Amino acid sequence: MSTTLWAVSDLHGAVKANVARIDDIQPEDPSDWLIVAGDVAERTDLVVRILGQLRERFAKVIWVPGNHELFSRSTDRFQGREKYTELVEAIREIGVLTPEDPYPTFGGVTLVPLFTLYDYSFRGPGMTVEQAVQAAHDRQIMMTDEFAIAPFVDVRAWCWDRLAYSIKRLSLIDGPTVLINHWPLVQEPTLAMRHPEIALWCGTRHTRTWAERYHAQAVIYGHLHMPGITEVAGIPHVEVSLGYPREWERHGHLNPWPYPVMRLGGEQDA
Repeated sequence: MSTTLWAVSDLHGAVKANVARIDDIQPEDPSDWLIVAGDVAERTDLVVRILGQLRERFAKVIWVPGNHELFSRSTDRFQGREKYTELVEAIREIGVLTPEDPYPTFGGVTLVPLFTLYDYSFRGPGMTVEQAVQAAHDRQIMMTDEFAIAPFVDVRAWCWDRLAYSIKRLSLIDGPTVLINHWPLVQEPTLAMRHPEIALWCGTRHTRTWAERYHAQAVIYGHLHMPGITEVAGIPHVEVSLGYPREWERHGHLNPWPYPVMRLGGEQDA
């Protein structure tokens, strides 16, 4: 009997039509693992409930936050960095791994859940951040992040803190890895977007070399709602998103989905 490491992202569990798709996420074997690469939902209680359901089905579940988990309102008890801390604490309580936990290994491969955010550096040449954001605003293109994350925290400073934290931990790993992040680690997947301005909220240039530097066999990500595989320097960067019904009804998703990242014929490492 084989054990499979599966991956999904962008479940958007508050959307009624997505509930049945989440119910369909089932292991082939009770020993299977599942990666959930962000954007489970916006409300912490719903994120925890959905991850708890998945944890009941899979032997191990690994979660990384997306931008939607970080959305806050001025009336919320926890916002910005405090909301992330609340999420981590609640998700740990149901036995799901987070980017703050020791990295697990699967068949000798270290699985690295990351949380890097974005710093507006996926922008046109010669433009400052302010100019790029204003240009997007002038074209009436503005991500909800600007109203639901940015008012409560310095996003760029938080991104750079996360980069430093992640590099410190990554440098301690020996051997092959699978890197897991909500935002893509390279800019190439964003180049196919209908509105290139959206790339401002899609990652950071500072992760560009991570897959090669840290011996990634694959990079798993979401966020763009453009499922597919982009090969960069011989390494597959795989977007495993479900997205919104209008998207998956139109263009579908990876086949198969959930995406099988790795399969083992025998016992996996704990």
